[in-house]
Amino acid sequence: MGIIAKNVGKAFGKPQVRVLNNISLDVRDGEFVSLTGKSGAGKSTLLYILSSLDDATEGSVEISGQDITKMEPEELYRFRNQKMGFVFQFHYLIAELTAIQNVLMPAMKFKEDKKRRGRAEMLLEQFGLKEKLHRYPRQLSGGEQQRLAIARSLIMEPQYLFADEPTGALDTTNAESVMNILRDCSSIQKMTVIMVTHDPDFSLMAQRQIRLADGKIITE
Repeated sequence: MGIIAKNVGKAFGKPQVRVLNNISLDVRDGEFVSLTGKSGAGKSTLLYILSSLDDATEGSVEISGQDITKMEPEELYRFRNQKMGFVFQFHYLIAELTAIQNVLMPAMKFKEDKKRRGRAEMLLEQFGLKEKLHRYPRQLSGGEQQRLAIARSLIMEPQYLFADEPTGALDTTNAESVMNILRDCSSIQKMTVIMVTHDPDFSLMAQRQIRLADGKIITE
């Protein structure tokens, strides 16, 4: 069923500043889509609305056939935590928790951390962090911290993965590593991946590129 946005708009403040204008798009299940455009084009705002982290001023967003704009807060919270994973430019790891504890954080919300311990260890091994399960974020490099954050986003086996400039704070080698992980999430694990990036080379690694300018889709 994927993600269907219809006539989505967003405005902030008084007097209103319009950030998105009449955006409609359809993202199929398992598709890897990049959102590109200059700073201020509205790509991150669109990502946050598609992922339910922000509300649209007008329009609707359906995910897996359900209109998230009409969900009650508690229903949306559960839907988000069970179906979605999030990766940001900054990893937002918890300094007082070890690597494996950070990965298991989303599972702890549903008291599933013991059940998903094996998956957490598998993800850390897959991302080259097998020997660092019990290290704290400060003991990891920037690239390792970002891979750890991606592992955390995948612990609940989400159907949809949203990434906002996931390589923005990384060097070229680590950025390519992160991009390969995201591509594998789509091609091998059949997740729907929507990624905001300013890097044209990384944008081309997605199956489909959507370019925004002044809050509108200008090319696909």
